[in-house]
Amino acid sequence: MFFDPFLLIVTAPAVLLMLWAQARIHSAYARGMQIDAHLTGAAAARHILDKGGLHDVGIEETHGFLSDHYDPSGRVLRLSSEVYHTQTATAVGIAAHEAGHALQHGQGYLPLVVRNAAVPAARFGPWVFMILFTLGAVLSKPGLLWAGLAGFGGVLFFQLVNLPVEFDASNRAKALLVEYGIVDGGGSEAVRDVLNAAGWTYVAGTLQTLLQFLYYAFRILGATRSDDDR
Repeated sequence: MFFDPFLLIVTAPAVLLMLWAQARIHSAYARGMQIDAHLTGAAAARHILDKGGLHDVGIEETHGFLSDHYDPSGRVLRLSSEVYHTQTATAVGIAAHEAGHALQHGQGYLPLVVRNAAVPAARFGPWVFMILFTLGAVLSKPGLLWAGLAGFGGVLFFQLVNLPVEFDASNRAKALLVEYGIVDGGGSEAVRDVLNAAGWTYVAGTLQTLLQFLYYAFRILGATRSDDDR
């Protein structure tokens, strides 16, 4: 019930899209690191936050590549060392994107509120799916299969509502970096390339989850009809 070679075929478009997006983001990241900006990533984020009235949101350095994120519980931006310290289009683009999430949080941006509320569903959904789906397959209980799929649906819901959150943060970053004069024309183009490439990774991840969800739904329907025909 869990896996057959057809699943690879079903999810292949999403896998290929993810590979393309990852290659694109690495390429755009490297190009953007060669283009100067007027501030470091940390300074750009601080400027954007202060302009937005978020003086209480902190900025910290963290380790790892593309480990940058905004922590709403701690109200702090955590920027990777390269983004934190370098004065490049890539650095300010990524930093501004994370600052965009802080602005969303401060303004009560509805999709972000919904996404944050859906975090438990995304965190525990895979476990619910595995446990209930296994029990349903072993015991031949369609109700358990559907309940397991509902748990997997929590992951899909989180990813779907996350898309507007990420794209809005990127749009804010692109506009504010130009508005505040942190990047010029060439820098603006480099920022756009980096953030657009990152956006495609979210699209690919969501597409893969959607295709997996549909695959298992059809498998359950097939199993249910087989039982009814006996």
